[in-house]
Amino acid sequence: MEHRSFFGLAEHLERLSQNGDPLEVLEKTVDFEHFRGWLVEGLGYGDGARGGRPPFDPVSMFKALILQAQHNLSDAKMEFMIRDRLSWMRFLNFDLGGPTPDENTIRLFRNKLTETGTLKRVMKAFDWQLQKKGYIPMSGQIGRCLAGTGAEVAQQRCREGGDQGRKGSVGDLAG
Repeated sequence: MEHRSFFGLAEHLERLSQNGDPLEVLEKTVDFEHFRGWLVEGLGYGDGARGGRPPFDPVSMFKALILQAQHNLSDAKMEFMIRDRLSWMRFLNFDLGGPTPDENTIRLFRNKLTETGTLKRVMKAFDWQLQKKGYIPMSGQIGRCLAGTGAEVAQQRCREGGDQGRKGSVGDLAG
């Protein structure tokens, strides 16, 4: 594969945006920074004085758990997908060629949040933000609702019960 230029990557990402990247819609719909305090508290992150590799950003990791749940992925497959998909890397705020979480990191992050009860609390707040904006949270329909031809049209369809009764994965969100 021939590497053309950094601008080629920027142009590629811009084309993804022009084609309606549903993760950009999700990013605009949910205030993920709202969860940062709860995540840091639940993870028990220290001040870094003991050294070691700094942890991945907790908001980026929470977004990774959202994608993982939407696509019903194993930790190993999630590790691969983060590295493989440019739109996911952009959504998760990871740099191309930079460090990304491995399967153990993903598992430990989820387990720690589960043990402290933080994951349940943050997911409830995530669902509330989606409901507040008129989306149907984590019910298998958010993907179709956010990834429609236009967010407003899809949002209206969801309010009117479009796709009601259809079973499916929230994984439709990111394609």
